[in-house]
Amino acid sequence: MEYVRLGRTGLRVSRIALGCMSYGDPGFHQWTLDEEASAPFFRQAVELGITFWDTANGYGAGTSEEFVGRAMRTYARREDIVLATKVHNKMHDGPGGSGLSRKAILEQLDASLRRLGTDYVDLYYIHRFDDDVPVEETMEALHDVVKAGKVRYLGASSMWAWQFAKLQHAADLGGWTRFVAMENQYNALKREEEREMLPMCLDLGVGCVPYSPLAKGRLARPWGSSTARGSVDRVAKSFDLDVDRPVVEAVQQVADERGLGMAQVAMAWVLSKPVVTAPIVGATKPHHLADAAAAVDLTLTDDEIHRIEEPYTPQPAYWW
Repeated sequence: MEYVRLGRTGLRVSRIALGCMSYGDPGFHQWTLDEEASAPFFRQAVELGITFWDTANGYGAGTSEEFVGRAMRTYARREDIVLATKVHNKMHDGPGGSGLSRKAILEQLDASLRRLGTDYVDLYYIHRFDDDVPVEETMEALHDVVKAGKVRYLGASSMWAWQFAKLQHAADLGGWTRFVAMENQYNALKREEEREMLPMCLDLGVGCVPYSPLAKGRLARPWGSSTARGSVDRVAKSFDLDVDRPVVEAVQQVADERGLGMAQVAMAWVLSKPVVTAPIVGATKPHHLADAAAAVDLTLTDDEIHRIEEPYTPQPAYWW
């Protein structure tokens, strides 16, 4: 496994991140794995050197964090794992149950730390932008949890570039801690972030940690086939556009010529982008993490990258 710095920080992370939305109470999503079924993936991640783990308070209504915390203590040492979690999703009714108010951030971080069984997280993301809270309140509260030693670095996830700029500017004006990571959706089928967000992150030295690098699995198999999640998840169904077919077929063609799986080629395409630090892989089958790790050593030619990108059709803004 390769290890790189997250943006311009001194924090080194594995080139692949383990996404933990797939692990938690199966009642939350039909496709999530319970703790017994999840355990082999945490062990495999450690064996492959994938030590950057990403979860959120809202995944599995908190049960994902519980699984992650116990797995971290079982298969690794706390100091060997770069642990990321998030805040914003609704955890309960009441003023501190969701959003990015000072009350919510302080309450929800403490709750996450209890579930994770640790006294700090390495990377704390705001899961979405909160239109109802002044950005100054959010950024000062985040700065305070950093200074309290409960958080090492800050990140943001999926929002408009102007919103991200507004938050960073508020941090600068207040003398508060800035975001060093952006977790957003990016893959060969969803490239609208190339217009504003990714150039902004590259300019500011913010590391991109993209989720859905395989487009919910659409880029990992020939056109027309699906997955268990793809047949029931409304988000995954957004990758069923006719304009996506030529891109999927281009990935398949490159993979066939190389004698490789499509997942490795699609992941290598994401890894080829300078702004990308570590794509997030939500593994539910043994080969998922192995394919992602293998992609780290795969370098696509300029011609192969062009062939994958050339058939892309610009799309309307997609959901956050």
